[in-house]
Amino acid sequence: MGKFSWATVDPEKMSGSNPANAQNFVRGEWQDTKSTMNIIDPLNGEEFLVVPNTQLDEIGPFVEGLRSCPKYGLHNPLHNPERYVMLGEVCHRLSVLLGDQEIEDFFTRLIQRTVGKSWAQCKGEVVTCRKWLASFSGDNVRNLGRSFALPGDHSGQETRGYRWPFGGVAVITPFNFPLEIPLIQTLSALFMGNRPLVKVDEKVQIVFEQMVRLFLHAGLPKSDLDLLWSNGPLCMEVLKQGDSKMTLFTGSQPVAELLTTELRGRVKLEDAGFDWKILGPDVLDIDYVAWQSDQDAYAYSGQKCSAQSILFVHQNW
Repeated sequence: MGKFSWATVDPEKMSGSNPANAQNFVRGEWQDTKSTMNIIDPLNGEEFLVVPNTQLDEIGPFVEGLRSCPKYGLHNPLHNPERYVMLGEVCHRLSVLLGDQEIEDFFTRLIQRTVGKSWAQCKGEVVTCRKWLASFSGDNVRNLGRSFALPGDHSGQETRGYRWPFGGVAVITPFNFPLEIPLIQTLSALFMGNRPLVKVDEKVQIVFEQMVRLFLHAGLPKSDLDLLWSNGPLCMEVLKQGDSKMTLFTGSQPVAELLTTELRGRVKLEDAGFDWKILGPDVLDIDYVAWQSDQDAYAYSGQKCSAQSILFVHQNW
């Protein structure tokens, strides 16, 4: 089968004359849709990806997926605790797979094909994910579920606290980090027993679509998540009909405010950053500092939450 038996695209060969194809993942199966949309290659404007354009009459399985997870989740400290161990083992296998140079290069190049970042920035996402996965190998997923107990004030009484899942949840992530943000947020939801519906910005979702295929290759149960290709309004309809118990959104303030209203406050929001750099009185290596400040502010057009927003400079400079 080969080390890339799970992959369905080749980041080196995707082009207008040879477009790659993507699929939804729902009910444990990869599925096509009646309608598709084309994604533009940011390098040359060619239509190099053909992806699902899910329609309103096709959302039933996604709605069902959200509703299928009970409020006590796929697991919790009292139910199916073996899943904590299983997810730790999946993390270990994924970290080993991403440590393979060819697989690392596959995802680095695929990120680069969808967003205009340098090789170092794209590789940084893959390396960060690998190290994060390694940190949750073994018993560390189970350790996240650590509970507490407090002695009571009379015989026979005590207080216990558990980390409990929400149930059916959603993860919605932006274009600027096609792998790192959805991977960490999706697996974090799974760690605590939730069943996530995932939607990444459609311009870059092919990266996470291929990662989901690697998840399954590494042993993640097929029934654990759904992956939806759609526009924003249709995704909102899925969340409302599916009664998403919690939605984790990373993106713009207007969309965050809309989600907060439409989902009645059942959201967790990650918005833009405002990052300072301070140059103190010691003047050192002006050329390097100028280059670094320029990179921090304008690399990838500043489209990342860690981008330098303001620079305070001592008069010595």
